[in-house]
Amino acid sequence: MKLDVLGLGAETERVYTALVGLPRSSASELAEASGGSTAAVAKVLAALVAKGLAIRAGGRPPRFTAAPPDVAVTALIQERQRRLDAARTLVQRLAETHREALRINDPDIAVELLTHRDDISAAAGRLINEAEREVRAFDLPPYIDRPGSNLQHQLRRQRIGVAHRVIYSRDAVAWPGRLLDDILPSVQAGEQARVRGELPLKLVIRDDVAALIPFSLSAGGHSAAYLVHPSPILAALEALFEAEWDRAVPLGTGGPGLSQGAAGAPGAAGAGSAGSAGSSAAPSEETRTLLMLLTSGLTDAAIARTQGWSPRTTQRRIQALMTALGATTRFQAALAAARRGWV
Repeated sequence: MKLDVLGLGAETERVYTALVGLPRSSASELAEASGGSTAAVAKVLAALVAKGLAIRAGGRPPRFTAAPPDVAVTALIQERQRRLDAARTLVQRLAETHREALRINDPDIAVELLTHRDDISAAAGRLINEAEREVRAFDLPPYIDRPGSNLQHQLRRQRIGVAHRVIYSRDAVAWPGRLLDDILPSVQAGEQARVRGELPLKLVIRDDVAALIPFSLSAGGHSAAYLVHPSPILAALEALFEAEWDRAVPLGTGGPGLSQGAAGAPGAAGAGSAGSAGSSAAPSEETRTLLMLLTSGLTDAAIARTQGWSPRTTQRRIQALMTALGATTRFQAALAAARRGWV
């Protein structure tokens, strides 16, 4: 039997196969060809007509012709596939309900182990989608999904009032195209972002309800993950985030840029001394971005990759900015920019 997977029994398959080769046959003719009784074959033919596998012509006795198999059987396959998809969806919902019921009835089940990439990605998506107040995250490579792939969804969540606080590692900020195409648009839409040179692990926290962390900190450890429910473990992860948040450097674009004529030159941001707060005009957006990268601890090479500049152009613009701030070191430049309210 080949068609039993479609709900067709052995006798139905035998009669249908005979009918395909004998169009406009009566029940008695098909019974003789298939080796069954006329009454049994007539019953099967009625079922085939109901399933769209056969066509009944009037007359006495009625005659039957098989519907084109490539159309009729394919339709049955598609219908079975739709039913299987609906069953899969139901099983997924039941599995989530089952896990939640177990967790509620057994408080010792505080951590779930996710071992498949799709499960990890789906869990991260649920944490973000179901957040009611706030999403907190440590962002650092490597990534399960392409960085920035959920930008539009995050912007929609921010617009309905869900706060996002994210700490980026230096490597995340330096990831090619990440700053301009993903991080800055998120910040401009309301994300609170900060930078740390290093972060201890990847982390996503939804409200105070759940968190997602990698299974291991070793290479390849991100192929599995822990989904953490309310527990002392979750409280510890929240405390870790807040401690890192306090140590991190704010990352933002705040304030208006310079006029068009000054926008291209970091040195135009002002040439006053480092200690003379408010003695110069507001910096251009390009200058603010450069300051942000400098205070984030990025190397010249990382800044060049992020901005698409040559090494020489990068060094020239950094030097021009430091001269404008009256600084001889990056630390002095950061202090002077902070005094002026530029960062």
